[in-house]
This record gives sequence, C-alpha cells and structure tokens, in this order.
Amino acid sequence: MAYVAQAERFPVSVNIVFLRVVIPFIIWIAGKPAGGAEMATFEIKDAGSCKWDEVSLGEVMIRLDPGEGRVHTSRQFTAWEGGGEYNVARGLRRCFGLRTALVTAIVDNGVGRLLEDLILQGGVDMRHVKWVGFDGIGKAARNGLNFCERGFGVRGAVSTSDRGHTAISQTKPGDFDWEKIFGEEGARWFHCGGIFAALGAQTPEVAIEALKTAKKYGTITSYDLNYRASLWKEIGGPERAMEVNREIAKYVDVMIGNEEDFTKALGFKVEGLDENCAKLDTGNFKKMIEKAVAEFPNFKAVATTLRGVKTATINDWGAILYTGGEFYEAKTFPALEIFDRVGGGDSFASGLAYGFLAGKEPAQIINYGCVHGALAMTTPGDTTMASLAEVEKLVGGGSARVDR
Repeated sequence: MAYVAQAERFPVSVNIVFLRVVIPFIIWIAGKPAGGAEMATFEIKDAGSCKWDEVSLGEVMIRLDPGEGRVHTSRQFTAWEGGGEYNVARGLRRCFGLRTALVTAIVDNGVGRLLEDLILQGGVDMRHVKWVGFDGIGKAARNGLNFCERGFGVRGAVSTSDRGHTAISQTKPGDFDWEKIFGEEGARWFHCGGIFAALGAQTPEVAIEALKTAKKYGTITSYDLNYRASLWKEIGGPERAMEVNREIAKYVDVMIGNEEDFTKALGFKVEGLDENCAKLDTGNFKKMIEKAVAEFPNFKAVATTLRGVKTATINDWGAILYTGGEFYEAKTFPALEIFDRVGGGDSFASGLAYGFLAGKEPAQIINYGCVHGALAMTTPGDTTMASLAEVEKLVGGGSARVDR
C-alpha cells in the first residue's frame, strides 16, 4: 500500500514513461556483461521443425581399456567407443532421450564395423557417416585407436592415441552435405570441438564450413575447446592452436572449456592458478570469461568446468555458466570420488546442451551439466551410463542413498 500511495503522487503519464522506458533501460544495462560488450541472446528452434535435436562433427575412436592395469603390462583390453564431440551426441541420446546424429568418416573394415556396432548401441544416427574404402593395410586411411588408463591415487590417467592419417583427419570442405543436414532436415543444436580442429590440415575449414551453415539456418552452435598438447605438438603447438580456435570462435554461440583450454586455445589466462590447478578461484575464472565475451560478443553463453585434482581418484568438481550477462555456479562436489575421469567434460557439455534445449533456467542448466559430468565419472568408458532420473535426482538435491 505504501508503494501505491507513493506512486499516486506522480501524474499517470510520468508513471507510464517510467514503466515503458526507464525500467526496460535499467534491465538492459544490468544484462550487459563487463567491458561494455552486449551478449547475444538465445533463440532455439522448435523441436517440431527439426529432424535432429543435436548433430556432432568429430572423430570416433576405439578406446582400448586395460581396466585396473597398465597399457604396457596388460594382456587384455575392453573395447569402448569414444570421441570428444561424439560423446556429447551419445550422452544427449542415451541419458536425455534426444534425437542425435553423427557426422564423421570411418574406414570400412572390421574395426570400422566394430565402431558402427558400438555407436548404434548408443542410439546415435549414422546416416551422415562417410564410409572410406579399405586398402588392405591402412596406409591410405585408417580408424583411430586410443589406449587409455584411468589412473588411481597418485598415478594420473594416461591416454596414448594411435590416430595418425585416420579417415576423418583427411576430410576437406565439401565432403559433407551441410545444406541437407541443417537446411532440409534441420537441427536445433550443432556441436564440434578443438580435437576435430587439430586432426588434419583442412579439418578447421570443415568445422567453419559446418558452423557457418548451421548459423545460416538458425541452429545453435557449441564448441568445446578441448586443448590436447599431443595433437598440436607437431603442427605448431599452442600458437597454432590459438590461431585456429580464435578463427573458429567467431562462429560459436556456446563456448565450453576448462582453464587450460581457454589459456592455450584462445589466449585468455586465468590468473592465480598453480601449476597443478589444485586451488581454483571462481572470481578469477569469472574475470577471464568477461574478457572472452568482450572480445567475442557472438558468444551467447560461456561455460567452464572447475576441476581441482587432489589425486586421480579424488577431484573437487564444479562449473560456471555465463549467459545473459549473469554468472551461475553449479552445486559443487568437493572430494568427488572418480572411477574414470575420461569423458567427464563431454558429459558436462551434453548436460549443458540438454538444459538449454529443454528450456531450463540458467541456474538449472549449469547443474544439469555439472551433475551429468559427475555421474559419468563414476563408471568406466568415455560415455555416460547415467539416466535422466539419476541426473534430476542430484540436480534436485538428492543424495547417493540406496534406492530400493
């Protein structure tokens, strides 16, 4: 009542001006990120207008896992499929029930058909996979292998890739029909990343071709920087990685990465980090994100995971999302017990994408990403084994008490 009485002291015309002009202006100013750069806004296509909820472009390898042993002493390996970009599509399909498709190239031999079998078990559509003929020995093109130890205690996880001259690394612009995928079929979300961009001489151009076409048809584009020193070592190191990724970043709506990714792939340093990233100051991460958004105002959202590594099997885990000029922090998992950390960031990315696609609020979106990533690291392999019910239980404040 006091507010109404105060308002009645002013003429009606003044009140109308205040409501129609002043308040919207204040909201607009408040929504601008630091540095004066105005952040882009989201418009996600309706599911009914698209064949695909999400499409991923990237390599899929056979992961050979020695279990609790070491690669150099093991006599048996479990075969999984995995790839930074593919893992996002699989997570969205298997955990979140969305319609996803894969764009990649695979050599047509027994290893390639094993990849096909594993991918189809995950429910990801393969109609846009380019099958490449096998020359009998894999000299012209081959399928990649990834020997991966999960680590334990003071022994960190180790990945040894055997992926030179793979079929996908040799792709070039024009190899995939992006007009069909984004124009005729339609996709709500497109995901690619820095692993694919590092694979070959022309893979950055393929990524840009895809991103441009996606944006032409109103598809949201996401990109996980996923800096891998081993991939860039022989082709220019961090300098080349930064050159490539800064060009690709111009066409990205949702940028994803951790502290190393943003530093070495985009050139935005997080201040105050020690060499082992044992202590993570969210304030310094926020400053870094504000700089990135100011330089790339096309970013509609920026998300970063926060991983404090105590041991290979004990990590502090959290995440930050910046969208609409506001920061949102996920619920944290201090001293999270890790079974297999590989693929945790990809599951974070798929949970984040799901949050946006499902129309969740930003505070929920970052928690879907963080929780899904945490759950994925409790099981072996690159890809998620979590269910939507499990994710939503933890997002809603549930615990690990037994369900009976």
